[in-house]
Amino acid sequence: MKSKILIVEDNPKNRKLMADILRHYSFDVIEAEDGAKGIEAAKKHIPDLIFMDIQMPGISGFEAIKALKENMETKHIKIIAVTSFAMSGDKEKILAAGADGYISKPIDTRELPKIAKENMPDING
Repeated sequence: MKSKILIVEDNPKNRKLMADILRHYSFDVIEAEDGAKGIEAAKKHIPDLIFMDIQMPGISGFEAIKALKENMETKHIKIIAVTSFAMSGDKEKILAAGADGYISKPIDTRELPKIAKENMPDING
């Protein structure tokens, strides 16, 4: 069974790039274009991992992460924040919001599949 990854990203080009790379590495990819649809997709599909953009219109990545981590059905899902925020203290704020990890834009296309594999749940317990 393929590992399932949800990409929540409002920029269609960024979302497609990430999805194409992850599909190339045999991940099953689900896409959502904003925080609200990301929360809905996470609850419906229960992915193994979520890549969450932070700065989105409507429900921000911060708010979506908090909602997912407070929900009994989704709180176990690892969430990696993807953001162009690069100011001092931003990483700490993102992790404090409940994200399990952080990568900055522009995304290193060679690192993305490695990060995905490293953050998959251990099926052996």
